[in-house]
Amino acid sequence: MADDLTEMTEPDPFDRLIDAPFDAALSERYLVYALSTITARSLPDLRDGLKPVHRRLLWAMRMLKLDPQSGFKKSARVVGDVIGKYHPHGDASVYDAMVRLAQDFALRYPLVEGQGNFGNIDGDNAAAYRYTEARLTRTAILLMQGLDEGTVDFVPTYNGEEEEPEIFPGLFPNLLANGASGIAVGMATSIPSHNAAEIIDATLKLIDNPKTEHAELMEVFRGPDFATGGLVVDSPEIISHAYETGRGSFRMRGRFHAAEAEKEEDRDAGIERLGGGQWQLVISEIPYQVQKGKLIEQIATLIGDRKLPILEDVRDESDEQIRIVLVPKSRNVDPDLLKESLYKLTDLESRFSLNMNVLDASRTPVVMGLGEVLRNWIVSQIDILVRRSRYRLDQIAKRLELVEGYIIAFLNLDRVIEIIRNEDEPKPIMMAEFGLTDRQTEAILNMRLRSLRKLEEMQLKKERDELLAERDELEKLIESPGRQRTRLKRDLNALRKEYAETTELGKRRTTIAEAEPTVEFSMDAMIEKEPVTVILSQRGWIRGMKGHVDLDGEFKFKEGDGPAYALHAQTTDKLLIASGDGRFYTLGCDKLPGGRGFGEPVRTSLDIDPNAPIVGLILHRPKGQILLANSAGRGFAAGMDELLAETRKGRAVVNLKAGVTLKVVREIPADHDHVAVVGDNRKLVMFSLEELPVMTRGQGVQLQRYRDGGLSDATTLKLEDGLSWKMGGDSGRTRTEADMWQWRVARGAAGRLPPQGFPRDNTFD
Repeated sequence: MADDLTEMTEPDPFDRLIDAPFDAALSERYLVYALSTITARSLPDLRDGLKPVHRRLLWAMRMLKLDPQSGFKKSARVVGDVIGKYHPHGDASVYDAMVRLAQDFALRYPLVEGQGNFGNIDGDNAAAYRYTEARLTRTAILLMQGLDEGTVDFVPTYNGEEEEPEIFPGLFPNLLANGASGIAVGMATSIPSHNAAEIIDATLKLIDNPKTEHAELMEVFRGPDFATGGLVVDSPEIISHAYETGRGSFRMRGRFHAAEAEKEEDRDAGIERLGGGQWQLVISEIPYQVQKGKLIEQIATLIGDRKLPILEDVRDESDEQIRIVLVPKSRNVDPDLLKESLYKLTDLESRFSLNMNVLDASRTPVVMGLGEVLRNWIVSQIDILVRRSRYRLDQIAKRLELVEGYIIAFLNLDRVIEIIRNEDEPKPIMMAEFGLTDRQTEAILNMRLRSLRKLEEMQLKKERDELLAERDELEKLIESPGRQRTRLKRDLNALRKEYAETTELGKRRTTIAEAEPTVEFSMDAMIEKEPVTVILSQRGWIRGMKGHVDLDGEFKFKEGDGPAYALHAQTTDKLLIASGDGRFYTLGCDKLPGGRGFGEPVRTSLDIDPNAPIVGLILHRPKGQILLANSAGRGFAAGMDELLAETRKGRAVVNLKAGVTLKVVREIPADHDHVAVVGDNRKLVMFSLEELPVMTRGQGVQLQRYRDGGLSDATTLKLEDGLSWKMGGDSGRTRTEADMWQWRVARGAAGRLPPQGFPRDNTFD
């Protein structure tokens, strides 16, 4: 019996199952989530520039009467009211949103005034909400101005127990003034902060002429104005195009400024002179959203890793104002070079993206340009103005009704008093006798005796006249778009005075100035230039001896090892090292091991194949060329700039067949015009350098044809100077053969025996 009763009272849970395709059900539910995220969480409303969480925070603080003239209240009280009445989310996320509204380095015009630890620009978090206190700022009050005047609709809260405004009606242009950022589903928004006075100026232009061109708006609307100051260094064309389309990005830089410098040019350049020719740089402002602590850590890491060798030290001497001091390695360091290196290697230069994706009046996400944003905002403000006027008309009508009743009572005061004294129910008698309404009669009966003065009658008549005049003006305002625009302009001009450039809050902080052409620099430019002698042994041990020593002098090598290459260079130079397998490697002279001892194997710094011999060591010269030839007699010329490798693995340059190796690597002097090639068969050929192709990679062309053997050596020469070679023995003399017409043939010929006295080893050295 009990089982039967259960079946009768409890429905079968399987009856609630819906037979539907899984992908359709998933799509429907995800679409609901996506729309909720877009319209009720992540994107700001164009009309007040706020997301729901920010709007609810300010509304809760207003309901707690936390205006600028009142005392502070604990942040925990505010957060509790927000999550309990309006925003059912985590307390941490709500408090984080409130903290941001109070940070003067995060918001250009803070909407919350905090008391206690609300975080700092170093990146430290705010104290817990039980320790901090808050109240509204004057800007927040202006943003909410008119909430009690019927200007906006109120909607039920999530549980239906309270009401909250759909938007804030205030005239403060919060969307552009404070900016916004957020990530929704499939879309995002990123709007920088701007100067309120410039926003108002651009708006006034559009009110005067709705067809104002974008270029005219940009004459008064200069660009971002970040809370942390700094510089925006993009060109006016780039900035204008970004605001015209609503998409783009801005290049931000920190500001170098030395307030205590004696010379104006030093102050603007951030240079403080210390005497004795010493100086230091001072950073006074950093890019928006860059944490000062992180920036200093980046610079310190560069110094520790020796990636910025021209910088000696970095110090944080900040108090309420940012002051980061940079100490150069020596007084000879170029300040502009140091600045450019910091811009390139640290967050002292960063980018802020512009994506003006906002919700319009119909709650539809739209990417708008500057003109479209301002036009829509003007429409919303005129709508608020008209709604305020209509609400005021209703209030005037209600007050006029009472005033008219009071005047009737004063005109018939004796009769009114008689009725009240003698009648048990005076209300219906008064209504019938004087034609009063219920509200008028009730107000007369509730009137205090002290109001029966003669002066009160005069004041009532004056009030009636003022109300009638105000009603007339409001009716004209509602009916006339021209009057509406004029009133909006008047209100905006009054607001502009409060945020004028001359005020502390309103003056522009970010400088808009196109950067000078970038100083081209490399890490070589940051290396102190010193002479060095490079020595590479036969077994591949390399070292750099300080100074330029005699290349024919005696150098120490390991037992069984000997000299292979020696040359003079500077620590700022780069070495090109060629291996027999046709690969080229790059090594900076500043990274060479010291000259004491035998040096270090070059293969510890470069990934050179152990089975491939080193066949060339050449000093890189910009725009220089190298003659490359393999053992099979093929070759070409290659530009030195094309041979530079950025990794340890080097760069493949010469393609070689099996059994063939790279044999000749020689620098081509600028005045040489011919190529000389000698084979193992002791045949010599000479041809014009113009017949040698310049390539970046390949096998090359046939330089000389062989029946037996292969290429022994190749070089370049200036024909009018003839061919020279070293004589044997210890004399050190050279011999020159000036008349070389017999060996001048087309490239790829077999050649003939060289002049008498040519070295028996068939080499040109």
